[in-house]
Amino acid sequence: MVYLICDNSALLQYTVKNFGTAVLQQLVATIALRNILYKRRWSSEQSAGYDDGYRRLRRRCLYIEIIRKKVVSLEILYSIIGSINNILWSYVLIFCLVWLGIYFSLKTGFVQLRMLPDMVAALTEGAKSKVQGKEISPFQAFCVSTASRVGVGNIAGVAIAIVTGGPGAVFWMWVIAFFGAATGFVESTLAQIYKLPLKEGAFHGGPAYYIQNGLGRPKLAKLFALLISVTFGLIYVSVQANTIVISAETAFGIDRLLTACIVCVLAALVIFGGMNRIAKVAALLVPVMAGLYILSAFVVVVMHISEVPAMLALIIHDAFSPQAAVGGGFGTAVMTGVKRGLFSNEAGEGSVPNAAATAAASHPVKQGLIQALGVYVDTWLVCTATAFIIMLNGQYIIGGELTGIALAQASLGNAFGAWAPDFLAGMIFLFAFSSIVGNYYYGEINIAFFKSSVKRNLLVYRCLLLGMIIWGSIAELRLIWDSADLFMGLLSLTNLYAISILGKYVYIAFKDYQLQRAQGIKNPVFDPHILPDTKGIFAWGMDKERQ
Repeated sequence: MVYLICDNSALLQYTVKNFGTAVLQQLVATIALRNILYKRRWSSEQSAGYDDGYRRLRRRCLYIEIIRKKVVSLEILYSIIGSINNILWSYVLIFCLVWLGIYFSLKTGFVQLRMLPDMVAALTEGAKSKVQGKEISPFQAFCVSTASRVGVGNIAGVAIAIVTGGPGAVFWMWVIAFFGAATGFVESTLAQIYKLPLKEGAFHGGPAYYIQNGLGRPKLAKLFALLISVTFGLIYVSVQANTIVISAETAFGIDRLLTACIVCVLAALVIFGGMNRIAKVAALLVPVMAGLYILSAFVVVVMHISEVPAMLALIIHDAFSPQAAVGGGFGTAVMTGVKRGLFSNEAGEGSVPNAAATAAASHPVKQGLIQALGVYVDTWLVCTATAFIIMLNGQYIIGGELTGIALAQASLGNAFGAWAPDFLAGMIFLFAFSSIVGNYYYGEINIAFFKSSVKRNLLVYRCLLLGMIIWGSIAELRLIWDSADLFMGLLSLTNLYAISILGKYVYIAFKDYQLQRAQGIKNPVFDPHILPDTKGIFAWGMDKERQ
């Protein structure tokens, strides 16, 4: 039996193929070679060496069997997590996010459309406002949330959506962003209502805070805080770091470890400065990052201005009558666009409210409007920029092998020449690094949710994040990425459950905001006593009142 296991070359091939690391390949190859040598030795040696060789061979066979079991276990784990993610993200969450987006749109009278001028006004006003102490302005909070959600997925993800679902997927991406803006408005307004005041004008808040203080579910809130800290602050950081080092290696030939160390040092300079420094860096980085990318797309549009009407017509046509090359037809085009829109703008996932709550706003609705505008910026501007760059350069083939970052590079290269891949590598660095900073921001807020030993926990957390940057630059991330998707799905369901119940308070606050604006009050002020229940509200002067 032992001999048969060791002589099974198919087993060795299976092990090497599925485990996928050079170390294991070397180990298995060495064991196989030694086993062959032992088999040859048995034919000529019938003395005492036979027993010793047999024992060694059996021991090595056990090593192979252990490796085989680990491989099979990993494959089973991949399969289980993949199946759960497929059901969660393809059916359950898609339905919940779309349904709630439509529901919130109707309940707020399509706030994302009617209040668009107020969104822009609130954002520009926040950009001009000055902060004191550790205050974070509404504009800075907007930039932090944008830094997190505007990432590499806005480039690679859109390219994949076009190749998979055709140009029509872009239309459905726009549609879901429209309804997602209403969800983003509700969750960010809730985060402002239930935010927690800190020293020197700072605030903390987010789903964990309104789940505990608004819903009265502290255990569920702690689970949410733990999962989002691990998922965003550690796992997603490792993925973004991996993207940076691969991009630098491909474009400039820079060693991965060297790039990882540089990113690690830059990240340390930002995150050890606390939330205030992160907000300032984001406020500086995001406008430059998004502006350069949108400008490049604008140049591409101008270069192909005569083709723009045909491109727009193709997007609308394929949204309802996809090309035959799109496998699954209409359903694939819709689902691909919906998924890309939802995954990109993060509306309803419970991440953006963490940044929204930190702003020193005069009224919760004001920050809700700003974050709703963030959904448009992410999808209607940045994702659309990628779509136009790809479609106007004609490098894509529906169902083709060229996709993701490679397709974006080819499209920019066709438009601007040989220097375009280097430009895109620089953009990828900005997108990914800003995501690292933004994701850490969410983690710090939720680490502070666990009130015991906050300073020590934050120090450990920051060191872990820097370690994940190094580790993520050299590691195989398949299982980690799949697990992150699972955690994010659970976070989303938890957040959607909370905002569907607490949304009634947002409608009251929204009516109050509109009433004050109708009375000519340029800067409405929130009084929590307009709500039927002020339990769990500690900001807006309620902290002093409770004392």
